[in-house]
Parts: sequence; C-alpha cells; structure tokens
Amino acid sequence: MNECLPDKSSCYNFSAMKHKFWLVFIPIVVIVLAGVLISPASASPPAQVYYQTPTAGADGRIIYIVKGGDTCLSISLLTGVDINELRRINNLDEECALREGQQLLLGIYQTPTPMPGPTPTETPAIPTPTPFPGTGTICVYLFDDVNGNALAEETEPPIAGGAISVTDKTGTVSLTGTTSDQFDPETDEPPRVCFDNLPEGDYTVSIAVPQGYNPTTQTNYPLKLRAGDISVLDFGAQLSSQGLPQEPQETRRSPLLAILGGLMVLGGAGLGIYFSLLRRSRN
Repeated sequence: MNECLPDKSSCYNFSAMKHKFWLVFIPIVVIVLAGVLISPASASPPAQVYYQTPTAGADGRIIYIVKGGDTCLSISLLTGVDINELRRINNLDEECALREGQQLLLGIYQTPTPMPGPTPTETPAIPTPTPFPGTGTICVYLFDDVNGNALAEETEPPIAGGAISVTDKTGTVSLTGTTSDQFDPETDEPPRVCFDNLPEGDYTVSIAVPQGYNPTTQTNYPLKLRAGDISVLDFGAQLSSQGLPQEPQETRRSPLLAILGGLMVLGGAGLGIYFSLLRRSRN
C-alpha cells in the first residue's frame, strides 16, 4: 500500500519499508535469545558423601557392601583398611574392579576369651554413677574434584590449606584444623584430618576451601556422632577461573559475542534508517 502526503508531493511505500524492518529485527531477537539459552546454568553443589564404619557380625567378620561409585581408594579412606590389605584379603586384582552390592571383607573381630578368676565378694549396694558418654572420631578429607561428581577418586589429588571447623551443639567442643596434601610416607594413603575422642552428640563440620577454589559439595554438614563411630566427611573443590591459567586477551574473545555485536550494530543502523525515512516522509 502506498501512502502519500496531502499535497501528493511525495509518496513512500510503507509496506516495503515495514517488511525490510522485520527482516532485520527478527533474526537479531532470535540470536540474542539463543545466546541466553545456551549460557551455562549455575547449579548448587551436591551434598558430600557421608560414611559410617561397618560393625562386626555375629561370626566376627566385618563386611562392607559396595555402593554405586565406590572405589578401593574411597573404601580404604572411610574404613581405615590399607588398600593393599583390602586387595589381599578379598583376592582383588591390581585393577581393584568392584561391582555394586559386592561384599568386601574388612577384617575379623576376635572376641576376647574371659579368664577365670576368684568368686567376687558381695558388697553393699552403692548409688549408680552417672554413665560417662562414649566417644567417637570425625575425619575430614578435602580433594580436588576434577570431574565435579562430589566423589573422591584415586586420580583426584588432595588439597592443602582448607580451614576445618568442628563444633558441637552445646558449644563445649570447638576444634579447628587445616587440610594437607601430603600422603602418608608409610602407607601412601591420602591425608585425612581426624579429631579423636569426641563425646557423642550433634556436631557441625565446616570447611573453607583455599583461595582460588570453588566448593563442589556442601561446606557445612550436620553430623550425629555415636560412641565408637569413625565418621569420614569428604569435601570437594575445583579450581576457579581465577586459579586457572589465563589466556591472552585476544584468544579469550568469543566469536559468538562478536557476531551478536555486529548484528546488533546492523539492527541499530536499520532502525535508524527506518525512523529517518519515516520522519522524512511525514515532513
């Protein structure tokens, strides 16, 4: 449709002009939306893995049931059984291949045989003292979660410099420690920071990862410690973008951003031409 000024001195094909505007504007909108949709989403880190040490059965055998994602290293870390001993008593090969649901023997508990003694003499009853609560152990391990799956794997090294805090609900226990990356020279086991002889109760275990790392698991974990427990908490972290080697400025520019910028400039120029022609046609 052609529209003209009242004196018919000039006419302009507005339909053609509108058609050209939409041909320029719609591709720009589609490309911008595609760039937003393909941007990586930030996900909250998964919870770290929490273990309880198995106890001996009626026959004295201490059995561990393999779970999904378990490795000989992770089982060695959580149970304290040397990885070579674990392979030997279970006839595992060097690959240490495991399957989910497999039963692993960790050791055999020998019940002490009571020795005969003299017949006790009856004594007058005395007030029963208040029982002293039992104690347990909390161990913390900080590892470089290279693949981001929140599981400590044999190829993922420990991280030094993480600040550990262990406090109980009543405020009577407040302990701190620092993670290490030095393996045990005798057993070659990954370093765990352990807090022994802790009274049973409710605890909060926290960790602050070193500068240059981002946590891949929760950094605060509530834990109920029972007498005799050896509870192991694995915390994971990854190098942040500041900790990674920086590429030259020219190589870090995204080609997609350059294309988007060029298209937006063209779209802006098209809009300017459109409104300029529209203003000229109305004068």
